Amino acid sequence: MKRLVFFLVLALLPGLAGAEALDVLIEEKARAEFGATLPDTGEFEITLKAGGLEEAVMLSAFWMDRATGQFVANAVTGEGELRRVTGLALLTVPVPVPVRRLMPEEIIAEADLRVLRLPHGRVGSFAVTRVEDLVGMQVRSLLAQGRPVMAQSVQAPRIIDRGDKVAIRYTDGLLELTAPGRALADAHRGQEVKIVNLVSNASVVGIATAEGVVEVTR
Repeated sequence: MKRLVFFLVLALLPGLAGAEALDVLIEEKARAEFGATLPDTGEFEITLKAGGLEEAVMLSAFWMDRATGQFVANAVTGEGELRRVTGLALLTVPVPVPVRRLMPEEIIAEADLRVLRLPHGRVGSFAVTRVEDLVGMQVRSLLAQGRPVMAQSVQAPRIIDRGDKVAIRYTDGLLELTAPGRALADAHRGQEVKIVNLVSNASVVGIATAEGVVEVTR
């Protein structure tokens, strides 16, 4: 009786009668499980239990652990049989990782990176996922070979080091003056930095705009 019901369902729903590769059906269900949270670059690696079903007309039920990718599904065969299938639908994303150990103070070059597809669950929310967001950045803390790079482990390159002599540019929209100064902290481009004017001995805060240059706007 159960087989007859399946045959009736297949007959009444055009387009379901042709069997498809089971991994394709599994991926469709897995994508639906993630919905809007699925990364644009996400891809699934489907692994089915050896010796199991390879094709099915449809999946009548699907359960999945999003954290591990393990799934259980009920597949309907072309003969109308209901078969239980299990396996792994592992979501992976492309992530740039260092090809060698990178030390603090180094500037990251494109040749220092390669892109690997890693399980989504292993890529933390603070991992940098685009090559262009790493190239040209300065290493703050040791980067291990083959491991995702955390955003807090890199920074924009410093253009001023603490103790450096700098040129202080004072501007008020009409007038521009320059005075010698000394940096009291490190700074990268666009960062605020405290400096001391070596003429007046007064401390001021400005913006590091170029190597050895700090602008102060009145």
